[in-house]
Amino acid sequence: MIGVVGLVLSLVLLIYLTMKGINIIIAALLSSVLVAVTGGLNLATALKEDYMSGFTDYFSSWFLVFLLGAIFGKVMQETKSAESIAQWIKHTFGTKRAVFAVVAAAAIMTYGGVSLFVVGFAVYPIAVSLFRAANLPHRFIPAALVFGSISFTMTAPGSPEIQNIIPTEYFGTTPTAGGFIGFLCAFFVMVAGGFWLGRLVRKAKEDGEFFMLPQEMASAKNESASAVEAGELQEKEQTEIKQLPAILISILPLALVIVLLNILGQFMNPTTALLIALAAGIAFASITMSKFLSDFWGSLAIGTQNALVALANTCAVVGFGSVAAQVSAFDNLVDSLVNMPGPPLLSLALGVTIVCGITGSASGGLGIALPILSPIYLSQGLDPGGMHRISALASGGIDSLPHNGYVVTTIRAICGESHKRAYKPIFILSVLVPLIAMFLAVILYSIF
Repeated sequence: MIGVVGLVLSLVLLIYLTMKGINIIIAALLSSVLVAVTGGLNLATALKEDYMSGFTDYFSSWFLVFLLGAIFGKVMQETKSAESIAQWIKHTFGTKRAVFAVVAAAAIMTYGGVSLFVVGFAVYPIAVSLFRAANLPHRFIPAALVFGSISFTMTAPGSPEIQNIIPTEYFGTTPTAGGFIGFLCAFFVMVAGGFWLGRLVRKAKEDGEFFMLPQEMASAKNESASAVEAGELQEKEQTEIKQLPAILISILPLALVIVLLNILGQFMNPTTALLIALAAGIAFASITMSKFLSDFWGSLAIGTQNALVALANTCAVVGFGSVAAQVSAFDNLVDSLVNMPGPPLLSLALGVTIVCGITGSASGGLGIALPILSPIYLSQGLDPGGMHRISALASGGIDSLPHNGYVVTTIRAICGESHKRAYKPIFILSVLVPLIAMFLAVILYSIF
């Protein structure tokens, strides 16, 4: 009983510290200490062996993917191709479809392999411009960015995002695994989430809400420099747009990554295929837009630094999850899920999404859950493609609780908002809707 309480309290502590702005590595270490002590583990062994083995194993497995992904994102940012795509979508759809334009800009770039954080910072100024012109509440911008970045694009078949690649290592599948049902679930998330977001924004506007930057609402509390810079970026927009690369050239590197991944992934290890696709995308973008890339080696250096920070943060929560996996309460949880009545795919889905929720990371949760769960379900003769897609969908469920790294960064660092104002629509779009899609997938794969 103490172990169960400790497991819950350690998760609460991790969420609390993260929301307070404490570094995720420190928060994960403190939470690991709590779960180890309450779970009856030897503290030295828990930290030096369990925590560090989880940390280093994940690092060694996915370092190259994070590295090339971050460099690709940085090159797309430095060549201004990410901004070119965002500007094109803005002028194509206009202010009447401001919400859709923001979601579409984020979705196109993330499905093309651009780093989430690059997408957030690239699209935010465009979102401010559109929301200001349409007089829509600023607090919905984080929801639009998160929805476009980490919902249907992250878990859809063919996506180059790591959440779609990790299951291939454990189920022997390809990035397109799950077939028609996978695309149907992604379409459901896109349509249902888009409808819900549009309805929330319209209702807020009908209730009298209007556009106002956070620092305009409370000038004494500047939560983020990016919100201040947004105004400056908007003023420069008309002069800078002439200096952006053409939209066709800008979008070709994204298309190249997707096409190469899904062709090569049929004939070789999908992780290797992703590395080749990202390397090709980096080379293509650097060559075709070389006049916009003033410092190629500098971009590689910054991209490397970004990769190390993002990977270390993810490894930290994987390390916490590795410690949590050693306590008896975790084993009891896994056993109860595996032996629960109902379709086996349901228990797989619940197991993955619960672990992702504990760690606050979709990729980190997959890295912990699948080594434990995949052998159990593969031995039952279930369809690997269905298990792949359900695992990917499940990773995008309760991972987006308030302590999720990208959620925290988007709300606070990028948009200068607070969880109190901005998190509710994010919860609906990145937790509730994906969970519904996960259960839909379980039903469909169990029937067909």
